[in-house]
Amino acid sequence: MKAYIIRRLLLILPTLFILTILVFLSVRFIPGDVIDTIQGRMIWTAPGAIDREALLHKLGLDVPVYVQYGRWIGEIVLHGSLGESLLTGYAVREAILERLPVTLELGFMAILIGLVIALPVGIYSAIRQDSAADFLGRSVAIIGLATPNFWLGIMVMIYPAIWWGWSPPLELVSFTEDPLGNLWGFLIPSLILGTAAAAATMRMTRTMMLEVLRQDYIRTAWSKGLRERAVVIRHAVKNALIPVVSLIGLQLPILVGGAVIMENIFNLPGLGRLLLNALNDRDYPMVSGINLFFATLVVGINLFIDLLYAVVDPRVRYD
Repeated sequence: MKAYIIRRLLLILPTLFILTILVFLSVRFIPGDVIDTIQGRMIWTAPGAIDREALLHKLGLDVPVYVQYGRWIGEIVLHGSLGESLLTGYAVREAILERLPVTLELGFMAILIGLVIALPVGIYSAIRQDSAADFLGRSVAIIGLATPNFWLGIMVMIYPAIWWGWSPPLELVSFTEDPLGNLWGFLIPSLILGTAAAAATMRMTRTMMLEVLRQDYIRTAWSKGLRERAVVIRHAVKNALIPVVSLIGLQLPILVGGAVIMENIFNLPGLGRLLLNALNDRDYPMVSGINLFFATLVVGINLFIDLLYAVVDPRVRYD
């Protein structure tokens, strides 16, 4: 196990290096630059044009891109710094740490809701194959896969307000101040994200359960007169969950993208909202730092999920 973890960590290093190049260059392909943003904001408070060249030099943008990248990656490696915001001068790392709890809570609740919905429905649909409940579960899963979560979020914001004069809370309260109010503020966006993730997970769970239930050892368990509950839980579910665990890892980037949308629709002060604001401002260090953090998080969690295989299936060994 230790040798496997070391090998994976060594493989992660070149992956992260390539990711730093991608996240650094991608934002610079967006039309416009941060100087245009600063000029647009200063026109109301400072008459006359600003010295563009002097501002570029002050922000360190007057050198070639590869030099800018070298400075940025050097700060990361030598000092653990992701740079500072070009507009506010605030440290990117500190901004990420401040907004991270909101995004983590949203993602955790979405995953939990998705699993609570998907696993029981997928297992029951497989056990009662071609029943009315099975057809209903598959139909709901297809609808969930086909419905964009951003559209559903907008509909939840608009139509309840028009029809019943009610809208989801748009001001997040701290968990320490009001735990129930805090959870209520996350419930609807996490339910939307979790339902979308549950659709794919439910279909995978059902498919793998059907495959496992056709195995010889399951038929042997039935022939011994074991109860259905014992056969399903003790013998079938554990083996069927291995590909499901992998699917959950693959859904993480989708949840990250969904968090960006949900945080902006429901006014949640998380990393997704910070990222979108930074993109609008062309704040290169902020966008690059957040994207690199998300990418590192996804890579790390996928490594953790790979290690979970040995827990889910004792036959899996990493030598």
